[in-house]
Amino acid sequence: MIHPAADGEVLLRTAAPVLQRGTTVLLDNSDCFGKSSPSYGRSGLATQEALRHSLCELEHGEVAELYPSGLAALSGAILAVCRSGDEILICDTIYGPTRRFAETTMADYGVTARYFPADIALGELEALIGLATRLIVLEAPGSLTLDMIDVPAIATLARTCGVLTLIDNTYAAGVLFKPLDHGVDISVQALTKYVCGHSDVFMGCAVARGEVGAMLKRSSRSIGWAVSSDDAYLALRGLRTLHTRIERHGAAALEVASWLAAQPLVREVMCPALPGTVGHDLFVRDYAGGNGLITIVLDAPETAATAFLDALRLFGLGYSWGGFESLAIPCNDQIRQRRFAAPCESPVIRLHVGLENPADLISELQIALSACAQAKDNEQSPRTY
Repeated sequence: MIHPAADGEVLLRTAAPVLQRGTTVLLDNSDCFGKSSPSYGRSGLATQEALRHSLCELEHGEVAELYPSGLAALSGAILAVCRSGDEILICDTIYGPTRRFAETTMADYGVTARYFPADIALGELEALIGLATRLIVLEAPGSLTLDMIDVPAIATLARTCGVLTLIDNTYAAGVLFKPLDHGVDISVQALTKYVCGHSDVFMGCAVARGEVGAMLKRSSRSIGWAVSSDDAYLALRGLRTLHTRIERHGAAALEVASWLAAQPLVREVMCPALPGTVGHDLFVRDYAGGNGLITIVLDAPETAATAFLDALRLFGLGYSWGGFESLAIPCNDQIRQRRFAAPCESPVIRLHVGLENPADLISELQIALSACAQAKDNEQSPRTY
């Protein structure tokens, strides 16, 4: 038989949400054409709807749209609110692919992007806002160097000037900071990171309220953004342990950051949750805690980063973060793309502290620092012939 015999069967209740796959939605009668919603599986069935509802609760929003990656969520949200002739002001510490999207695709559509430093004074930012300014794009803490910005103050300024605000809220995962409660119009997350949490799903979301939420929904349906029911199910699974995991990541990262700050070969630790670091006051005012990200600057030539990275074993070498595993990447090449980056010839390395034992991670970092110190000595020692 090609037609199942279970039509109309009542599903049993389970602890896990319903996983409903499907492309075609069968309508009750001919009168439902054009009236029933959803009428096609692309916009999502029970599983995606459960995830949207959960994300609205998490971010205190009214509309949550799903996208097939974090970058798609950022680009989709920007496309939803910007038109040809508009201008976007972007914090210079933004996620690199967002910069690329603004400078390529949005430029092709006639939207101009300008950048401002993370430490810009509010008055200077106000002076940048012109008649064409449509959107201010933020990320806090900033990508790679974890710079803090005064998000509530910028959101208030933007509303006064009739400008929308969007924040990449992936660091906080909707748990540590609630942007919509602080006046931000759109909160975007790469659910790939902490929400899904197991390094096996690509997904993103944009959450908003009111008319901005309606704009997101309209644009998403028009363009055809979609995520599979199976991936939505995995994101819902991740949400169940999100608060527990991010608390563990944050506590372990703080322990590792405190140890790193005391090491002679570490010139600077960038971790706003760590007392004494740049932006800590803003961080403790607005954020409920830290996540697993730490960035360090080594007191060594940039070439010594190779020795440091190659000595790591528990820290995998790879992009992304937010999964169970610890990761490390070099940052210098990406930082050089910024408009306001200070020259830095020392290695800048971002670490994601996973769910491993912090003592084991510290032991490995000690080995990596020793390898870096040896490489530094070898480079500085005069050659003999």
